[in-house]
Amino acid sequence: MRVLSLGAGVQSTTLALMAAAGEIEPPDCAIFADTGAEPAAIYAHLDWLETVLPYPVHRVQRGNLRDDVLSNVRGAIKSGRSPNIPAFTMGKDGRGVPLMRQCTRDYKIEPIIRKQRELLGVQPGERVPKGASVEVWIGISTDEAHRMKPSRHSWATNRWPLIEAGMSRNACLAWMAKHAYPRPAKSACTFCPYHSDATWREMRDTDPVSWDATVAFDAAIRSGFRGSQGEVFLHQSLRPLSEVDLSTWAERGQGDLFGEECEGVCGV
Repeated sequence: MRVLSLGAGVQSTTLALMAAAGEIEPPDCAIFADTGAEPAAIYAHLDWLETVLPYPVHRVQRGNLRDDVLSNVRGAIKSGRSPNIPAFTMGKDGRGVPLMRQCTRDYKIEPIIRKQRELLGVQPGERVPKGASVEVWIGISTDEAHRMKPSRHSWATNRWPLIEAGMSRNACLAWMAKHAYPRPAKSACTFCPYHSDATWREMRDTDPVSWDATVAFDAAIRSGFRGSQGEVFLHQSLRPLSEVDLSTWAERGQGDLFGEECEGVCGV
């Protein structure tokens, strides 16, 4: 069985549409792990994708990450694994250091794995029978090749078709533009601490609903999570998000040598 791990961002969308166009062999299905915290543009894009892809898209969800994190802050979660996000707290040198990140595995990877096992007909707690296997397509492009990792499960094999095709993120954007497909928004939780200042600024300027909700979320987590010490913040500066200077180099009267578009890795 071939399964596309669909994040609904630029790379995985390109991969999904290339398969739909017959440029590569189609997968049997795609799986989207919903944290419940993606921007509205991603959910709208996913709705559109489901109308144009010739194979099914399965949406899976462990829970609502935002609600679960806030429950952790309020102390409602007394035992078991806490849904921590890599928010920043003060390190020994006085600088912001991220807390342990558990959200990616708990709210993205594990729900997808559970769905893969379900599609293989394996019940919870059962071992995957010999001979059953899944080829997992992951939308990593050449500029993110350092993210390539083998599967931790003997019955699953990871594959990176964009790497095989030698396609970068810019090449993905060019392919979609050539075929007149809409450009997806950045796929990441609205409150992801890995956002760059450019991403925070874009949210503030173009998606005020998400921005206001994220500012409120940032304030709500200030007291920290179960097991953490000190205050926590979404921004590495250890300042409330509403007070962070998100102005551009040009706005501060300085030259911009590197450009404004983030080519980094969101991490979720």
